[in-house]
Amino acid sequence: MDLQSLTHLFATTYDSNPNTRKAGELAVRKLAGQEGVIPALLQIIASDSVEIATRQAVSVWIKNRVASSYGAEPARVGPDYKSISLADRTALKNNILPLLAASPSRVITVQLASTLKTLISHDFPDKWQELLGSAKALLVSSNIREVGAGTVVVLEMIRAFRFRQKGEILTGIIEETFATLVTLATNLLNSPPPGAEQEIPAILHLILKTYKHSIVLNLSRYQQDAESLVPWGRLLFQVVNLRIPDDAVPADEEERERSEWWKAKKWACGVLGRLFHRFGNPSQLPSPLQEEYGAFSQHFVTQFAPEIFKVYLHQIELYVSGQAWLSKKCQYQILQFFTECVKPQSTWVLLKPHFERLVSGFVFPNLSFTPARQELWRSDPVDYTRTSIDEYENYSSPVAAATTFLCQLVSSRTKATFLPILGFVNSVFDAHPAAPQRFGALNMLAALAPFAMRHPDVKRKMEDFTLQHVLPEFTAPEGYMRAVANEVVAAEVRNRITWTSDESLSKVFRAVAVGLDDGELPVRVHAALTLTEMVSSHETVKAAVSPQVGKVIQDLLKLSDETDLDILNSSMETMVEHFQDELLPVAAQLTARLCESYMRLVREAIANEEGAPKGDDLEALMDAENEDDKTYAAMGVAKTLSTIVSSIDSSPEILAQVQEVIIPIIRFTLENKALDLFDNVYELVDSLTFKSRSISPNMWPVFELTYELFRTDALDFLDEMLPSLDNFVSYGTDVFRARSDYRQKALDIYTTALSSDHLGENDRVNGCKLAESLLLNLRGHIDDCLELIVATAFKHLDQTETKAFELANLEVLINAALYNPSAALALMDAQRPRGARAFFDRWFQAVNAVHGLPRVHDKTLSIVAFSALLEMEPAAVPADLRDGWPGIVGGAIQVFKGLPKAVAARKALQDSLHEDDDEDDEDEQRYLNLNEEEGDVWDEDSAYIEMLAKEGQRLREAAERKEHDVDVGGTSDVSDEEEIEEELGFISPLDAVNPYVTFKQALTALEVKDRVMYQATTTALNVEQQTLLMEIMRIAEDPAAAAVATGRVAPSAGAGAAPVPGNN
Repeated sequence: MDLQSLTHLFATTYDSNPNTRKAGELAVRKLAGQEGVIPALLQIIASDSVEIATRQAVSVWIKNRVASSYGAEPARVGPDYKSISLADRTALKNNILPLLAASPSRVITVQLASTLKTLISHDFPDKWQELLGSAKALLVSSNIREVGAGTVVVLEMIRAFRFRQKGEILTGIIEETFATLVTLATNLLNSPPPGAEQEIPAILHLILKTYKHSIVLNLSRYQQDAESLVPWGRLLFQVVNLRIPDDAVPADEEERERSEWWKAKKWACGVLGRLFHRFGNPSQLPSPLQEEYGAFSQHFVTQFAPEIFKVYLHQIELYVSGQAWLSKKCQYQILQFFTECVKPQSTWVLLKPHFERLVSGFVFPNLSFTPARQELWRSDPVDYTRTSIDEYENYSSPVAAATTFLCQLVSSRTKATFLPILGFVNSVFDAHPAAPQRFGALNMLAALAPFAMRHPDVKRKMEDFTLQHVLPEFTAPEGYMRAVANEVVAAEVRNRITWTSDESLSKVFRAVAVGLDDGELPVRVHAALTLTEMVSSHETVKAAVSPQVGKVIQDLLKLSDETDLDILNSSMETMVEHFQDELLPVAAQLTARLCESYMRLVREAIANEEGAPKGDDLEALMDAENEDDKTYAAMGVAKTLSTIVSSIDSSPEILAQVQEVIIPIIRFTLENKALDLFDNVYELVDSLTFKSRSISPNMWPVFELTYELFRTDALDFLDEMLPSLDNFVSYGTDVFRARSDYRQKALDIYTTALSSDHLGENDRVNGCKLAESLLLNLRGHIDDCLELIVATAFKHLDQTETKAFELANLEVLINAALYNPSAALALMDAQRPRGARAFFDRWFQAVNAVHGLPRVHDKTLSIVAFSALLEMEPAAVPADLRDGWPGIVGGAIQVFKGLPKAVAARKALQDSLHEDDDEDDEDEQRYLNLNEEEGDVWDEDSAYIEMLAKEGQRLREAAERKEHDVDVGGTSDVSDEEEIEEELGFISPLDAVNPYVTFKQALTALEVKDRVMYQATTTALNVEQQTLLMEIMRIAEDPAAAAVATGRVAPSAGAGAAPVPGNN
């Protein structure tokens, strides 16, 4: 196809006629795989005679083609996997830098940069050695556009390698280019070349962005050195201190935020913050990083941090006094730095004299009701509501950063800051200011509620304060004041405010309840959320709401449909939990209403997904992030449905009705492959099938869909699918016995889980659990599957990397031995010579290891399987195993010895989940630092970062050991650091089996069938084993003792419960 035809073809892809556009898109798809098309398209991008829109369309196509196929091997052929020829690859690398230098628009530059990053990731340095030299040549060019292209190239080189743990390539790029970059940026600021006014801020922005990306994980030795650090530090301070002329940036504040000059400032602040947070704060530096960054952090905190603080404080003073404008992103970064300064003693000394001024002059205005909030309240109440609820989760908002700074002050430096800050809040109320300032004071109070409710001198005063200052705002003429009043009460109740009189609580409750019918949407939402908190915390409120709970639920449903806020679904879920009896008669109708909401949300989410931007256009992707709200809201509805299912399991008839209402939304989600919701719908399938202990006819298509999805789009969702698959097998045994195709589907999931290269060891564990479910639930009905199960498990007997998979795989073979002992042993021997002996060796290794069979189920399974082996006909025992057969009894006794401890551990775990521990003292220590001295503060966040750093170090070392083992041709050992925890939710047919009784019956049968073997078995026991055996027999004969020993009932106090083996 010639250039003119290609140009016309791509022009049709954005034609206003949808039919023409669709035809063009289909034709463009056919271009993939045609050699020579890419060089021709590169010519179109370079042609000034072609419309910009067409060149943009071409650049997007090239970016997507390279992203999907540049790494494809020529040998692989397929409709969606077509390799790019060597000639086309060469053309790309030869032309992309000149195209960047001549790019006519930012959109085309973004697409070309994304393409370049893919090329770098695959080819640099081995297959593109000249790239670094070309980038350096561009940086020193006299043509400012070529200089800009050079900064793009270096940025994409850094981005391509920033997350690689081995940083040799990244360090090499840094050492070769960063001195040039800092000199270039400094010269552009101090001696700007004439005619480059438009390019300078963009180049500066890219240079600073490059530095920030280079320190995501590590700070190279080169960057730690003073010869590099000092000039970069000067540059960063110079950029932060820049007074940008008004005529150099747009007048509109939102456009100004996006201008290149303010992007440069944002990245300068981001670099300074990252250097301090990650590498330059010795008091918070995790121990694994001390060796590499300890000296640097000491230097940085003494030499650079004070200068950063001084520069930032000056910027705030200029902004507060109205002398200079400050972007929201810069405000956020500055507040983040101030927050980081609270815990280290060296920076707290700098901050302490200024914190009150910062709170009153900077934090408080950010938390007040600004004109921007007023405009959002007026123009878009739904967005205002969403913003007000999620404001603290917006990680680039100065409001979120101001709140975090406030909370860090009162948490880490409680004695010095808390009462002065509360004094400021009181002074605002005492001055009787206008509503916007009162809003700010209440907003601060809502943020401080977790601390106020735990402070010994403050918590007793909060009731009077609420009645005096908060309650009157429930009737304020300004809707936003009524909304924030609800927020304050919700925060206080959530943090366990004490009401000294029912009258006070009743006044507040009535004020909140009135808000459900308020004329302003944000007020209704916040009233609903506050009422939910009060219902959860106060029985009197719950009793008052009970007669009207139907109306409350209807209000919540209506609000949820109006706003699609996930948090309202959480409120609904809470109401369902607290009013199960009241809602039981209308459960089916409520479920139907929720299912309608769910279907609407999922349809909208699917439509949004189809129209969402693709690829690396990050700004477009970020603009589209709000569309995820539909998915999150659908998740919330699904969780509420799960709560309803859990609350009605006492009524099988209503549960059956509810199930039939829910099944269509499950099928719709699976059929439309709404992958983000699979976790939620499989939780629903699990809950419905488990609670009903049966599989309804309409539920079986869900099993078929699950299998089809596992084989196609949802291979990596086995973890979510497994509980439902287990229920299908456990509660649909009659159908599985009758349907060989269903048995084969389940078996295929198992074999795929263990053989697929796309799945990990956790998926293999899940596959083993499914195989175990088949063997335990379909005894006598999967004889034709046994050979494949044994063969699949045997392949992995010596090839496991985790203890969890090693044990799960072993237990598949143990289950096979339990299912049919003689057939299983014969099949093992068929896998390899003395295969059954290899299996027993592995089994007994687990039996004798300290944590080899850690859970109650593991031990029960082994005992029951040992018992089944003892009951084999003597002639069926393989000849090469007969000499070791007496050891089975000793193995069983060894397992029995550890069973009581495992039962006790499981019981302790169960109790811990149900305990309502009084954690007031612990809470106080977590929130407040009342024993504060002026030294460094090390809190839960510090400890958490320390833990993450140590875990990261452990994983890196494990990966290096594994890589070394592969390099030297060895095998990696199963990690000794793993712990296999008890699974309280795991239910098995073996739960109904008493291992003591089963073992006694097997030993008695052995005595009858094979007296010689019985004698050999019992005489081989030592004194301790004989004593334990006698105790096992005694417990087996006493039903009450056996029930206690297996954890089925607790020992009664003073009843003299019988001792169990291993407790002495």
